[in-house]
Amino acid sequence: MKMNKALVLRAFFLVAISISPLSNSDIFAQTKNDKSRFQKLELFNKVLYLIESQYYRPVDTEKLIQGALKGMMNTLDPHSTYLDERVYSKMQEDTQGEFGGLGIEVSQKDGVIIVITPIDDTPAYKAGIKSGDKIVEINHESTLGLTLEEAVEKMRGKAGSPINIGIAREGLDGIKRYELKRKSIKISAVKSELIDNNFAYVRLTQFQKDAGKGIAKALKKISDKAKGNIKGIVLDLRSNPGGLLDEAVNVSSIFLKDGIVVSTESRDPKQKEIRYVKKTGYKDLKTPIAVLINGASASASEIVAGALQDHKRAIILGSQSFGKGSVQSIAKIDEKKGVKLTIAQYMTPKDRKIQAVGIKPDVYVSEYENAWVGENEKKSNYLRESDLRNHLTATIETPDETKIRLKREKEERLERIAEIKKKNKEKDKGPKKISGPKEDFQVIQAVKYLKSFSFFEQTVKI
Repeated sequence: MKMNKALVLRAFFLVAISISPLSNSDIFAQTKNDKSRFQKLELFNKVLYLIESQYYRPVDTEKLIQGALKGMMNTLDPHSTYLDERVYSKMQEDTQGEFGGLGIEVSQKDGVIIVITPIDDTPAYKAGIKSGDKIVEINHESTLGLTLEEAVEKMRGKAGSPINIGIAREGLDGIKRYELKRKSIKISAVKSELIDNNFAYVRLTQFQKDAGKGIAKALKKISDKAKGNIKGIVLDLRSNPGGLLDEAVNVSSIFLKDGIVVSTESRDPKQKEIRYVKKTGYKDLKTPIAVLINGASASASEIVAGALQDHKRAIILGSQSFGKGSVQSIAKIDEKKGVKLTIAQYMTPKDRKIQAVGIKPDVYVSEYENAWVGENEKKSNYLRESDLRNHLTATIETPDETKIRLKREKEERLERIAEIKKKNKEKDKGPKKISGPKEDFQVIQAVKYLKSFSFFEQTVKI
């Protein structure tokens, strides 16, 4: 019996070698790597043992391991994170169009919670919280040392309950505090209006479920109001933080006949996922389009803007977008925990990478009338992906290239901060309050462009 077992094991070993694609050198390298990994894990065990046995108070081993996992994920990039039981259970809320809280998209840089964008018609937006604001206090307690997930959890709460948010803003001295009331936020993703009788204005605040259907419905409604005589469309994606990839494809498909909307490049360049224009649904393939973006337009917004730009279907106006072009996947560890891991990056139809680069507009347009316009105007006052610590670069860098890039980014950041401080005194007095898109300077410029396009088209036909 022993002999048979030995023969079976030997046969299995021989088969394993015969089908293995690895060479001897590959096997040696893998063994060496495994040994190195075990040595490093042994280091972790030694430190854990020292804490458990010699720290002057009893410790919760589970808490230590959870902290180590969070720290490990934080070394990767700003969007990869460990999801404990509490966070994992709430992952679905943000893309369903309804969640409790203040209505802000936030990120973390160097341990500081930073506002990416306030969402339209939410408590944060109405109070005047701005993109780039640093949240330094929540209910008069410092946010220093809090993880992003912990800070978000503190800001969420029962609808109607009060919360005090302390903000640090470049150009302002001290902490600016806001008294807000949480609310159950039901995001109306699509807003629309007819401008100058013949121009459709459609704003998308977030790529939530059925965003594409919402835009199609809005365009039909405006077209009926204009008796079918729509001469141009302004698609407003400013301060849209993104959302569902499927909806980015659906929105792009409204305006494109065929071709690629977006592709993803993973660790293995050969594994490329391509998302194509959908053939079904509402289509508008002829009406001229102007897409508005700014430094808080991210992710799905950049996918749509990049697709329409590459297909020469629209002109992009405003300022350079945020640059969030990485793809995250939720991996389930067990029934209650998981990890959010960056697994790929998005590319436009012409294989332009968005990550830490963003979409550059065809025409830079200032946010405010009479604002100083020049090269510095292109240096947006918004926080971008490239400003975040450990951000993923679009291409793999050598150590020397990383040093050069970090030095350049630091110089640009300091220059931008100095410029923001210079402008903020005038800006905080604020431009006059506008009641809608008809008074919005960038929308007005977009409509002017569409009018000139229509005039040129008619002149050519004549």
